[in-house]
Amino acid sequence: MTGFRPSGFYAVIDRDDESLARTLVGAGGARVLQVRIKPGDARTIVDVARMARRVCDEVGARLVVNDRVDIALAAGADGVHLGQTDLPIEAARRISGALAIGVSTHDAAQVRAVREVRPDYIAYGPVFATRTKQNPDPVQGLAALRAAVELAGDIPVVAIGGITPAQAAAVYATGAAAICAIAAVNAAPDIAAAARALARG
Repeated sequence: MTGFRPSGFYAVIDRDDESLARTLVGAGGARVLQVRIKPGDARTIVDVARMARRVCDEVGARLVVNDRVDIALAAGADGVHLGQTDLPIEAARRISGALAIGVSTHDAAQVRAVREVRPDYIAYGPVFATRTKQNPDPVQGLAALRAAVELAGDIPVVAIGGITPAQAAAVYATGAAAICAIAAVNAAPDIAAAARALARG
């Protein structure tokens, strides 16, 4: 573990949009910005990640790249986020240098398994129904999120999946360290306001 501990609103940039990146980590107040471009070729993603690196550096935010250790390294990111079908964390550590590593989980068994390899944070969800993924995992709900936080112990949990500003307080009440939301923020009429609302417990 690297001491990388996300808290509050965990932002995601899902398109090549410097204005969006600046709003998320600027007026939106996010201290972590993940680059998640799907679908996207490596050249496009590394270009977006390098832009995001520049924007994050201006405000002191941390940069994470989704799925790709190689692109995270090429862009000078602070971390990489791995899904259940991505490179296993043990293999990622052999090539990732000082990168922080976060891992997605979707049920208690996955939390227990990943807890043993000590990632920097565990993402858990979907907490509520989500339209961001084409084939989402089963909805877990707040009770399962609370149980995941307990299972994770001292590893911070980032709640993800269908979370809106109206649900933020209930999500933080489970003990989650951070909330990640894409559609509820990036498609909001006031992106900065939606981001700030998700930062409050």
